[in-house]
Amino acid sequence: MTIVPSSHDHLRSDGISRRQLGAVLLLIVAMTALRLVYAGSIDLRTDEAYYWTWSKESVLSFLDHPPMIAWFIRFGTAIFGDTSLGVRFAGIVAMLVTQLLLADIVRRVTHDARAVVLAVLLPDAAVYYGLLMAKVAPDTALIPFAVAMGWSLVRVAETDDGRWWLLTGICAGLALLSKLTAIMLLPAVAAFIVVPDWRRRWLLSPYPWLAVLIAVALFAPVLIWNDMHDWASFKFQFVRAAVAPPLSLERFGEFLGLQFSLVGPVLLPVALSGVGMTLWRGYRQRDGIAVLLSTGVAVPFAYFLWRSLTLRIGDTWPMFMWPLGFAATAINVWWLRQQKSRLAKSTAFWATTAIVSGIAIVVLTFFYYVVSDRPWLGRLDPGGSEAGYAQVAERAEAEMKTAGATWIATTDYRTYAMLRWELKDRVPVIQINERARFIGFKNPGMDRIRGQAGLYVARQSDADNPLWSATTAVRQPLGEVARTWRGLTMDTYVLQKITNWTPELSPPPDTPFYRWHPLAENGAVPSRITGNTGRLF
Repeated sequence: MTIVPSSHDHLRSDGISRRQLGAVLLLIVAMTALRLVYAGSIDLRTDEAYYWTWSKESVLSFLDHPPMIAWFIRFGTAIFGDTSLGVRFAGIVAMLVTQLLLADIVRRVTHDARAVVLAVLLPDAAVYYGLLMAKVAPDTALIPFAVAMGWSLVRVAETDDGRWWLLTGICAGLALLSKLTAIMLLPAVAAFIVVPDWRRRWLLSPYPWLAVLIAVALFAPVLIWNDMHDWASFKFQFVRAAVAPPLSLERFGEFLGLQFSLVGPVLLPVALSGVGMTLWRGYRQRDGIAVLLSTGVAVPFAYFLWRSLTLRIGDTWPMFMWPLGFAATAINVWWLRQQKSRLAKSTAFWATTAIVSGIAIVVLTFFYYVVSDRPWLGRLDPGGSEAGYAQVAERAEAEMKTAGATWIATTDYRTYAMLRWELKDRVPVIQINERARFIGFKNPGMDRIRGQAGLYVARQSDADNPLWSATTAVRQPLGEVARTWRGLTMDTYVLQKITNWTPELSPPPDTPFYRWHPLAENGAVPSRITGNTGRLF
């Protein structure tokens, strides 16, 4: 049986009552409220603060990523101000939009209320989507646009109207403006075109090619910015993607562990099995929608699995693909039920178990971070490892007054971002190195820096950065401050007074103050690129 969207809009509610539908709606509202409370209660993590600094700039793009995440944050802070909720609000909206799109994809394919409910609740049962979607990252912006692109292609299959390809191009362009990882959905779109019997029609139609032009046109800000700056962000990403360190089963295990923790110990195998069955059926029956949804997960997952043998895969990198997998899982449960397959009951049981257990884990995670004051995971806690910067900022501001300093220097983008966030630009905060990260940024006020004493704030382990030897700066130790979380010392920072030097905000590209990483003498990629600081796409 090939999955072909029905032409009618009637939604069958066999096996589910209005009271149950009402309970599902209340659950969705409750989970959204949970994310809102989490977003407003938890301190920003370092990358979130870094992206917040982007939202204060008016540039076409950035070294690390395209600009959509900065626009998302600017939208939220325009409503709620420079607060944790303001920074994260767009992520809450993105989650709701994603759920609505998943619901409509499954409704158009199955016209079955139980399948729609399953598709809506599966994201809520994953820790990342159910709670951590409130943590803004470029992936947060990418996810709704990736799902919207899938939704528009479902409309192509449903209506056979080529004009829906134009919306696909818009969604693809917005996805690329969110994160370059969106390119990993291209194999799924290509398979959607060439695997089904409609391949000749769409390959000869102007609409898919117009969609490509629309996507490229929307992506133009990133292309223009890169053309103006020697294709800096593409070189930045290429080095990270092309690096080939030794094989590491530890990184491989870490990747799988992250997927089990962020998607769910039950939900991950449920989603993988749903995608696997949909993949097999889609290619066997040349079903465009099944091919689209399953390939949109299978190709990125296989790539990340392979790359995890040599490269640390970030926690958010694969998150754009799982919503398509949730849609495939919900449709697969419905399809097995329609076929009266012997797998139907067990598949539905495990999907239900994934939702119940997953939502329980999400709620427990919420209580751990928002209500509890116990550091159960100690220094390994991913949230606690980036908490406590307010203490550092408070001590830094006090030392500035004592020492007569007017600006702050850092050599780490995380410290830079958190100090800017905590101090809200009351004083200029400058990262003196990796200036390629700040191309086109506003002048922070050189009249408050030039000829004035500064304060150097750095992790104890990074205090003696070799770059200082290339300056005329004189550094005087002022003390140390601990960054603590729930009674645990997470890190220690040194404070030093800086005199006899003014940082250069726009150093030449061939200097170590400009480059985003110091080049090794033999041209090899520095080892730290492959560590925890690495980002892919």
